[in-house]
Amino acid sequence: MQKSSDSIFNITVLVAALGYFVDIYDLLLFNIVRVDSLKDLGLDKAMIKSAGEFIISIQMIGLLIGGIIWGVMGDKKGRLSVLFGSIILYSLANILNGFVQTTNQYALVRFVAGVGLAGELGAGITLVTELISKEKRGMSTSLVAGLGLTGAVAAYFISLNFSWRICYFIGGGLGFCLLLLRISVFESGMFNQVKLQQVARGNFFMFFNNRHRFKKYMLAILIGLPTWYVIGILIAFSNNFASELGISEEVLPKKSTMLAYVSISVADLLVGFVSQWLRSRKKALYIFYIFTAIAIIFYFTQHNGTAAGMYIICAALGFATGFWAIFVTMAAEQFGTNLRATAATTVPNMVRGALPLMLLLFNGLQNVTDFLTAGWITGIIIMVISCTAVYFTEETFGKDLNYVEA
Repeated sequence: MQKSSDSIFNITVLVAALGYFVDIYDLLLFNIVRVDSLKDLGLDKAMIKSAGEFIISIQMIGLLIGGIIWGVMGDKKGRLSVLFGSIILYSLANILNGFVQTTNQYALVRFVAGVGLAGELGAGITLVTELISKEKRGMSTSLVAGLGLTGAVAAYFISLNFSWRICYFIGGGLGFCLLLLRISVFESGMFNQVKLQQVARGNFFMFFNNRHRFKKYMLAILIGLPTWYVIGILIAFSNNFASELGISEEVLPKKSTMLAYVSISVADLLVGFVSQWLRSRKKALYIFYIFTAIAIIFYFTQHNGTAAGMYIICAALGFATGFWAIFVTMAAEQFGTNLRATAATTVPNMVRGALPLMLLLFNGLQNVTDFLTAGWITGIIIMVISCTAVYFTEETFGKDLNYVEA
């Protein structure tokens, strides 16, 4: 079996980071070009909001389904098979996205892209956690996430200089360029060793046939919910919230997204070192949860503020939810090698796939209260659920990963 690397700077980490960069570029590109692209398709302001919610929900459902498909494949066929297959699918989907003419076509292609995008992060994180020593893997996954998340920043600046259709073409082209780098990456030694054993690999139903394993799996999902409440609701619809908050200046969701992801990438680089310093994943999460709660309070109390103020708070929200690296690392660390890729791939995509449910809650609350109140009540519910989940989650810092699930 391969010896674990003590260096966080190696080709596997670099390629995983670049893969996540392209992944985030494509994943967040719809948020960034949502208004411009739907306006170009002939939709008015009200239709842009409803169509935007519909398309992003369809994309997240694609991520949910793709997470299961690629996760199972990662444990059955290998981590590298997912890295190659997923990027081909979402690169082709993004090129097709540049040709859509209707919202239904848009939704269908984003669904396919979502299925493809679902495999990138989980397979990359699984490979890194299995190839890097247990003492350094938290910092390595933080490096992957921190560098990868700047893909949203790249998407924003590219959108300023090119039409939304060209932006999708560029995303597809970046994906195919990444394929060339993938050739230099080796398969995980832990996976190769498990292939020789007579154990079930990639059985998704194993998460549900054992009470203890099911509990770990559900908790792993619930601790990540605040990230997509912030990105999928507060940031994505920052223009609508700004209007309700009495901010007279125009707020651009794509600028909110860019600023949030600049901060997220910084925080995700930092959180691995915080976890290393505290020698605890859970303590690092608690710190960032406190930051998230404070940022949400500022978000909903900026009545009659300014666009600049909204952008600053969106950046603060991004920093506060910059615990994605540790969250996904914990998902990988919770399970044995024969289920690790399935867990690391499905868990973050279950969180992304929970966004439609969060939007249902948010929109449902608007039937009994106003837009702003519905927003912060949704936030309180999400934060209570996630804080409770962290409390009951097992600590995984320094855990030996060379074992299998029976």
